[in-house]
Amino acid sequence: MQPWRANFINGLILSVLGLWAGLTSDSGTAFIPLAFGVIFLICTPFMRQQNKIVAHIVVVLTVLALIGFVMPLRGSIARGDTLAIIRVATMLVSCIVALVVFIKSFRDARRSV
Repeated sequence: MQPWRANFINGLILSVLGLWAGLTSDSGTAFIPLAFGVIFLICTPFMRQQNKIVAHIVVVLTVLALIGFVMPLRGSIARGDTLAIIRVATMLVSCIVALVVFIKSFRDARRSV
C-alpha cells in the first residue's frame, strides 16, 4: 500500500469516528481525533506528490495521535463503554497500520539509494 493511501484511509477513519465520538460525548476533547483526521486528509495530496517534509510531519502526528488514544481507551475500558472501546481501538489500529506502511516506505526508499 502506498503511504498516501494509508494516510487517506487513516484520515477518513479518524474523521468519521472522531465526529461520532464528539457528537455522542459530553467532552469537547472527543473532537481531537476529528482534527487529526482533517489534518491527515489535507496532507494527503502533498504526500501523493512525494513531499517528504509533509510525510515526516504526518508520521510525527500519527505517533502523537497513537499515544493520545491510550488514555481514552483506558477510560472507555474503565467505564465499560463497549462502543467507545471499539471506536478508540479502531482508531488505534488504524494509526498503527498507517505507521507500519510509513516505516516500510521509508525503509524501501532508503534501500533503493
